[in-house]
Amino acid sequence: MAPNLDSPVQTQMAVAVPNHSLINAFHDSRKTDGKLVGRRRVFVQTETGCVLGLELDRSDNAHTVKRRLQLALNIPTDESSLTFGDLVLKNDLSTVRNDSPLLLTRNFLHRSSSTPCLSPTGKDLQQRDRSGLVEILGCPIQCWTTKQLVNDVVKAIKSGVDPIPVNGGLGGAYYFRNSRGENVAIVKPTDEEPFAPNNPKGFVGKALGQPGLKRSVRVGETGFREVAAYLLDHDHFANVPPTVLVKITHCVFNVNEGMNGSKAAASHRNNKKQVSKIASFQKFIPHDFDASDHGTSSFPVSAVHRIGILDIRIFNTDRHGGNLLVRKLDKVGRFGQVELIPIDHGLCLPETLEDPYFEWIHWPQASIPFSEDELEYIANLDPVRDSDMLRMELPMIRDACLRVLVLCTVFLKEAAAYGLCLAEIGEMMSREFKGIEEEPSEIELVCIEARRLVSEREAAMSVCTDSEVTAADLDDVDFQFEIDYDEPDITPKMADLFGASRLCRLEGVVEEEEEEEADFPAKFALPLPPRNPAPSVSQLSASLKNIGLFEKRPKEAVENKRRSANEQLPTSASFVKVADMGEEEWGLFLERFQELLPGAFRGRKCASAGARQRQRLGTSCQF
Repeated sequence: MAPNLDSPVQTQMAVAVPNHSLINAFHDSRKTDGKLVGRRRVFVQTETGCVLGLELDRSDNAHTVKRRLQLALNIPTDESSLTFGDLVLKNDLSTVRNDSPLLLTRNFLHRSSSTPCLSPTGKDLQQRDRSGLVEILGCPIQCWTTKQLVNDVVKAIKSGVDPIPVNGGLGGAYYFRNSRGENVAIVKPTDEEPFAPNNPKGFVGKALGQPGLKRSVRVGETGFREVAAYLLDHDHFANVPPTVLVKITHCVFNVNEGMNGSKAAASHRNNKKQVSKIASFQKFIPHDFDASDHGTSSFPVSAVHRIGILDIRIFNTDRHGGNLLVRKLDKVGRFGQVELIPIDHGLCLPETLEDPYFEWIHWPQASIPFSEDELEYIANLDPVRDSDMLRMELPMIRDACLRVLVLCTVFLKEAAAYGLCLAEIGEMMSREFKGIEEEPSEIELVCIEARRLVSEREAAMSVCTDSEVTAADLDDVDFQFEIDYDEPDITPKMADLFGASRLCRLEGVVEEEEEEEADFPAKFALPLPPRNPAPSVSQLSASLKNIGLFEKRPKEAVENKRRSANEQLPTSASFVKVADMGEEEWGLFLERFQELLPGAFRGRKCASAGARQRQRLGTSCQF
């Protein structure tokens, strides 16, 4: 670390490595590669969007990092927490990889409406950002193509070709161009998301890390979800454009210095101040229109199926026509000759099950059975491998998101093997609108029943053993914002859902399990638990033992300002928690979940014959 630790930083600027010039636009993958060789670099983002770059020595720990940040931000270190995804960094930084983004937040007890922001003080803060204009955070295994785009963008910026702000949507986004002026990438800063501190369109009021547009997706965390969707699109099956997470610097970005964001942004751009942001960086795909402007009957069945399979796996809560790009392949617009490109996956992989939004759910293509190639692709999906891959490539991803991925992948594999089509699977995951009440979806009902069975088992075992976790164990947990949950009150309507009309599939599951297993092709099958109620978990749940979570953290009453998320969209209830289960409980839950699925699929098959179209509750966002 450079010896000049007293150098202050400017709110709009990323403090890169003092006295270390970085001439490359991005790190050579040989410098990262998950190995700690000499120094490491991290990018610390405050909850108000300020990005600071720091180099770490082997001897550095969380306390020394916060001490340096204290010099820059004039904030006592005991009033802030340094977090890395779920992990609150106490001392050891060995889990933090090179070029990782960290989040600095003020502790709950020191937060107030009068001091909502972290911001440097002083007027003569001139430390310059010496890092490259575009820095890829980490080096994803599939980012070679994007590195070429980064080179093109850097050359264009240096030659005076400025990016163009995107007018549509609720968040800040920018088209970055090459030297010929052609759009080659779209960049979405994490601190310009809807309700984030520097949103350029007036939708502000929350700090990074708080529940956002969808309350199961935190503000500032849509960027790595965009990357996750690309990484999970194995073999480019659904056609997701290449995407990486970057630290990017330019004067075009928005910084809200006052309540009037538009004036602050205009003044900022006129002053040509360089602003560093953490953002998603996605290849721009030339297209003719989006699905909302085109008749869906001409869309290829295989394209709809492949996008739907991805949406099911990642539990996409916002698949609308505006984020399905359409490109004509025949250049004359003849029906049937189009290609679909799915984009905008920032609201996938939520921290809990809520109501997804699948635009394709009532398209005729979704009711056509899967092809053999599609069934083979689904059969080869491995939720354990996918989780391990995301944890390696995106170590900041929260464990709850990985659990949702596992749950939905298991559900997809079992449903496809049983013979359900895409529309039936999507309907089982979507909530039904009944009057003014919000009812859980069929997959949520199965989860609720699975949790009840696990709770009964734990209650029986608790007679013989003491609980290992006490209330005192939770007192020392550092604060992080918690996604709120609603405990499911079993109303008469929900009771009906558990009856023969909706959940007759739950009856006699154990007795008919052998018959159902015989109907499942072996290549689709996931390990099922033993018949006897042994305390050990199944092979699948044992392999998922590392997908654990930290203890439940205290809730915070979040104060929203100006246009808040709760004012814009109705709150969606969360009937099923996946974040509060211990590792063994999570494994047992997956076992019971799989046991109940065959009966659930039988009920769906019985109910789908002659069923009228359901009214779905899902909400979509032009994001």
